Amino acid sequence: MWTYIWLAVILLAVLFEALTAELVSVWFIPAALVAMLLSIFENIPPYVQVIVFLVLGIIGVFLLRRIFKNKFYGSPQKTNIEAIIGSKCVVTEKVDNLAGCGQAKYNGQYWAARSVSDDVTLNEGDIVTVVAIEGVKLICRK
Repeated sequence: MWTYIWLAVILLAVLFEALTAELVSVWFIPAALVAMLLSIFENIPPYVQVIVFLVLGIIGVFLLRRIFKNKFYGSPQKTNIEAIIGSKCVVTEKVDNLAGCGQAKYNGQYWAARSVSDDVTLNEGDIVTVVAIEGVKLICRK
Protein backbone atom coordinates (compact mmCIF):
# COMPACT_ATOMS: atom_id res chain seq x y z
CA MET A 1 0.00 0.00 0.00
CA TRP A 2 2.79 2.46 0.82
CA THR A 3 4.22 1.90 -2.65
CA TYR A 4 1.05 3.42 -4.14
CA ILE A 5 1.16 6.32 -1.71
CA TRP A 6 4.72 7.16 -2.75
CA LEU A 7 3.73 6.83 -6.42
CA ALA A 8 0.93 9.34 -5.79
CA VAL A 9 3.40 11.69 -4.07
CA ILE A 10 5.69 11.48 -7.11
CA LEU A 11 2.85 12.26 -9.50
CA LEU A 12 1.69 15.21 -7.38
CA ALA A 13 5.24 16.57 -7.19
CA VAL A 14 5.62 16.29 -10.98
CA LEU A 15 2.28 18.05 -11.50
CA PHE A 16 3.09 20.82 -9.01
CA GLU A 17 6.54 21.39 -10.52
CA ALA A 18 5.05 21.55 -14.01
CA LEU A 19 2.65 24.24 -12.82
CA THR A 20 5.21 26.36 -10.96
CA ALA A 21 8.65 25.74 -12.53
CA GLU A 22 10.35 27.09 -9.40
CA LEU A 23 12.46 24.02 -8.57
CA VAL A 24 10.67 23.38 -5.29
CA SER A 25 8.74 20.13 -5.56
CA VAL A 26 11.18 18.49 -7.97
CA TRP A 27 13.40 17.60 -5.01
CA PHE A 28 10.67 15.49 -3.48
CA ILE A 29 10.52 13.21 -6.54
CA PRO A 30 13.82 11.39 -5.84
CA ALA A 31 13.01 11.45 -2.13
CA ALA A 32 9.70 9.71 -2.84
CA LEU A 33 11.46 7.22 -5.13
CA VAL A 34 13.82 6.26 -2.30
CA ALA A 35 10.88 5.97 0.10
CA MET A 36 9.05 3.82 -2.46
CA LEU A 37 12.07 1.51 -2.69
CA LEU A 38 12.09 1.26 1.10
CA SER A 39 8.38 0.39 1.08
CA ILE A 40 9.15 -2.76 -0.94
CA PHE A 41 10.91 -4.18 2.09
CA GLU A 42 8.19 -5.13 4.55
CA ASN A 43 10.51 -4.98 7.57
CA ILE A 44 11.03 -1.20 7.19
CA PRO A 45 8.20 0.61 9.01
CA PRO A 46 6.28 3.47 7.33
CA TYR A 47 7.57 6.10 9.79
CA VAL A 48 11.14 5.39 8.61
CA GLN A 49 10.01 5.88 5.01
CA VAL A 50 8.41 9.20 5.91
CA ILE A 51 11.52 10.36 7.78
CA VAL A 52 13.79 9.41 4.85
CA PHE A 53 11.41 11.17 2.45
CA LEU A 54 11.36 14.37 4.50
CA VAL A 55 15.12 14.46 5.12
CA LEU A 56 16.01 13.88 1.45
CA GLY A 57 13.37 16.36 0.26
CA ILE A 58 14.49 19.08 2.64
CA ILE A 59 18.15 18.54 1.74
CA GLY A 60 17.20 18.89 -1.92
CA VAL A 61 15.21 22.05 -1.38
CA PHE A 62 17.70 23.88 0.81
CA LEU A 63 21.06 22.71 -0.51
CA LEU A 64 20.66 21.70 -4.13
CA ARG A 65 17.97 24.17 -5.20
CA ARG A 66 20.30 27.16 -4.93
CA ILE A 67 23.01 25.43 -6.97
CA PHE A 68 20.70 24.28 -9.74
CA LYS A 69 18.67 27.49 -9.88
CA ASN A 70 21.85 29.51 -10.51
CA LYS A 71 22.95 27.00 -13.14
CA PHE A 72 19.64 26.99 -15.01
CA TYR A 73 18.59 30.60 -14.62
CA GLY A 74 22.00 32.25 -14.15
CA SER A 75 22.65 35.17 -11.90
CA PRO A 76 20.28 38.09 -12.31
CA GLN A 77 21.35 40.64 -14.90
CA LYS A 78 21.44 44.28 -13.95
CA THR A 79 18.88 46.25 -15.90
CA ASN A 80 18.04 49.87 -16.44
CA ILE A 81 19.07 52.00 -13.48
CA GLU A 82 20.88 49.18 -11.65
CA ALA A 83 23.35 48.98 -14.56
CA ILE A 84 24.32 52.65 -14.15
CA ILE A 85 25.49 52.30 -10.54
CA GLY A 86 29.25 51.78 -10.52
CA SER A 87 29.67 53.23 -14.01
CA LYS A 88 31.81 56.19 -15.01
CA CYS A 89 30.40 59.43 -16.38
CA VAL A 90 31.67 62.89 -17.26
CA VAL A 91 30.66 66.05 -15.42
CA THR A 92 29.31 68.54 -17.99
CA GLU A 93 28.33 71.29 -15.54
CA LYS A 94 29.97 72.02 -12.18
CA VAL A 95 28.35 69.93 -9.43
CA ASP A 96 27.72 71.90 -6.25
CA ASN A 97 25.22 70.43 -3.78
CA LEU A 98 24.89 73.64 -1.79
CA ALA A 99 24.07 75.66 -4.91
CA GLY A 100 21.82 72.85 -6.17
CA CYS A 101 23.41 72.65 -9.58
CA GLY A 102 25.29 70.12 -11.62
CA GLN A 103 25.01 67.86 -14.61
CA ALA A 104 26.76 64.75 -15.87
CA LYS A 105 26.69 62.82 -19.11
CA TYR A 106 26.26 59.06 -19.00
CA ASN A 107 26.08 57.00 -22.18
CA GLY A 108 25.10 60.01 -24.27
CA GLN A 109 22.37 61.16 -21.89
CA TYR A 110 22.48 64.17 -19.62
CA TRP A 111 21.50 63.68 -15.99
CA ALA A 112 21.20 66.01 -13.05
CA ALA A 113 24.14 65.20 -10.79
CA ARG A 114 24.99 65.63 -7.15
CA SER A 115 28.11 64.84 -5.15
CA VAL A 116 28.13 62.24 -2.36
CA SER A 117 29.18 64.97 0.04
CA ASP A 118 27.97 68.56 0.33
CA ASP A 119 31.52 69.88 0.84
CA VAL A 120 32.90 68.26 -2.33
CA THR A 121 32.34 70.00 -5.66
CA LEU A 122 32.96 68.32 -8.98
CA ASN A 123 34.30 70.38 -11.86
CA GLU A 124 33.37 70.25 -15.51
CA GLY A 125 35.31 67.51 -17.30
CA ASP A 126 35.87 65.38 -14.17
CA ILE A 127 35.40 61.65 -14.61
CA VAL A 128 33.23 60.42 -11.73
CA THR A 129 31.69 57.16 -10.56
CA VAL A 130 27.95 56.82 -10.03
CA VAL A 131 27.38 55.46 -6.51
CA ALA A 132 23.58 55.83 -6.31
CA ILE A 133 20.56 57.26 -8.04
CA GLU A 134 18.00 59.38 -6.23
CA GLY A 135 15.01 60.15 -8.41
CA VAL A 136 16.50 61.50 -11.63
CA LYS A 137 19.82 62.55 -10.08
CA LEU A 138 23.09 60.68 -10.28
CA ILE A 139 24.95 60.68 -6.98
CA CYS A 140 28.61 60.76 -7.97
CA ARG A 141 32.03 60.35 -6.38
CA LYS A 142 35.35 61.48 -7.82
